[in-house]
Amino acid sequence: MRLSELKHAGRNPGLPLSISLADAAGPANLQLLSLLRVLPGQRYVGAGVWRGRPVLAKLLVGAKASRHFQRELNGVRLLADQGLTTPLLLADGLKEGEGGWLLFDFLEDAESLGDAWKQVESLPMLADEQSAVLAAALGAIGQMHRKGLWQEDLHLDNLLRQRGRLYLIDGAGICAETPGQPLSRQKVLENLGVFFAQLPKSLEPFTEELLVYYLLSNGEHALPMEALQKQINKVRAWRLKDFLIKVGRECTLFSVQRGAFALRAIRREEEAAMLPVLEQADELLDRGHLYKTGGAASVGKVQVEGRTLVIKRYNIKGFAHWLKRFWRPSRAWHSWREGNRLAFLGIATPKPLALLEKRFFWLRSRAYLVTEYLPGPDIIERFAPYVDSGDAPEAELLALDHLFAELISERISHGDFKGHNLFWHHDRWALIDLDSMCQHGSPGSFAPAYARDRARFMRNWPESSALYQIIDQRLPKDISRV
Repeated sequence: MRLSELKHAGRNPGLPLSISLADAAGPANLQLLSLLRVLPGQRYVGAGVWRGRPVLAKLLVGAKASRHFQRELNGVRLLADQGLTTPLLLADGLKEGEGGWLLFDFLEDAESLGDAWKQVESLPMLADEQSAVLAAALGAIGQMHRKGLWQEDLHLDNLLRQRGRLYLIDGAGICAETPGQPLSRQKVLENLGVFFAQLPKSLEPFTEELLVYYLLSNGEHALPMEALQKQINKVRAWRLKDFLIKVGRECTLFSVQRGAFALRAIRREEEAAMLPVLEQADELLDRGHLYKTGGAASVGKVQVEGRTLVIKRYNIKGFAHWLKRFWRPSRAWHSWREGNRLAFLGIATPKPLALLEKRFFWLRSRAYLVTEYLPGPDIIERFAPYVDSGDAPEAELLALDHLFAELISERISHGDFKGHNLFWHHDRWALIDLDSMCQHGSPGSFAPAYARDRARFMRNWPESSALYQIIDQRLPKDISRV
């Protein structure tokens, strides 16, 4: 295969591929054995064999190939020139009309710090194992900043660890201020803001403590916490906005198709499993266990190849109802977006897996949402034994405190905060039924919405009960300073 043919290969080209390339020693074939990352028609990154040697190949095709190649090559050279540890570049080339390629020494048994973090993220916040991962990352970032470089797309997956040695990768994101001289304080704050913004928000109280690991590698500047937090908040807001755009378009994370007769969105890793579910959603609901049927929505628990899922069908009750619904995004779309919002923010909710919005020449009709199933009890059932005594388990009350604190911090109102929409799952309270959920842009709009949520939540129990009194004392009432 010629390199230029890759731009027509789509997202899943057949493997293995033999691609003709050339270096100073002459032409040779790259045997591409697996793909790690694909941007269809533009970038293919994978593992292969070149002249009998295992390599990591970055293949750049399409109209932007020359620009992307040059950025990658410049970044790799900046890292190497400053003595920073990065995989050895074995061969590179750019051919007009074909594309560009960079072949790196393949790091056998290397692990990204992103994968290392996934193994320890469920531990208590800042457990020793978590501190070790973050300390390694911040130390490497400090070394890079001390040399005048920064990584635009700074995250844990761009740091690889092999036999205790840390490698900086992804040269396309490497930028320089003045190579060899420490970065300015403003650039340091901006880049650290990118890093910390991608960590769980529950780590925020420990930012200053974690910063010590960075300062051990680069103590060039005093870094005021207020300024750093401002940068973190700025990046977090941008990342959320960018992510919510992605939930509705074709990208690495989501498979999305829009047309005159349907809108379909599926989490990329679930595409093969969800396509048949969407195709037979009505039949699955008919055979499943229905929680709610008729009216504006039908909700059921279904079994698909040994997996338990929940399908929610948003019905059109008649012509008058259709006139109200056809011209605006469906409630399924709203729930899809808000479920992904909560998941992105680390607030517990069943993972949204797929969405289907049926249309007739763009006019919306029936819609479907598929999510994971939560087997846990809702809060009404869970707290039923404690209504009179008020003796609910402290861990579950603390989890409730935490959920409300998260919602207040993010200015999120649920809109229908009855107890049947709050489930106990994996030691957390998870929210379901997100049709009316809203993230508010100002304290002025959030405060009355929160007051309504809180009042509706408290109506789950008699006002005279001991449980009501306990919960009422714990949940914030005045949020005017949010």
